[in-house]
Amino acid sequence: MNPIAPCGINCTTCYAYQRKKNVCQGCRAAEGSKLHHCTVCKIANCELLAETSSGFCYDCSRFPCARLKLLDKRYRLRYHTSLADNLRKIQSEGLEHYLEQEEHRWTCPHCNGKLCIHNENCPQCEKKVVRKKR
Repeated sequence: MNPIAPCGINCTTCYAYQRKKNVCQGCRAAEGSKLHHCTVCKIANCELLAETSSGFCYDCSRFPCARLKLLDKRYRLRYHTSLADNLRKIQSEGLEHYLEQEEHRWTCPHCNGKLCIHNENCPQCEKKVVRKKR
């Protein structure tokens, strides 16, 4: 399954995806195995997105739309990542290459554990990890 949401969020970096109980499988997962806000997400359920061949917002004639711009702003301010830039990288470099970059970016340099976008500290070793703005 593709762990990258249509809006460019890497679901594998979310605390809900990483937790041990009630694990969210990401917004592309079947109904019931994801968070409520992922189920009702206006971007993931956008009628224009359904018309794209890629399943990503970059393929939409309105890219980036107002909804994506608002979400992108929140992610840039809180988590130092741009969803629109993520989508442009996927479009230009391909999903497989992007996933390889993400694997490296979200691996703890101290213990090789999986980092969480919502925390500054590694969930495994609890050391602070400084992430560069992207």
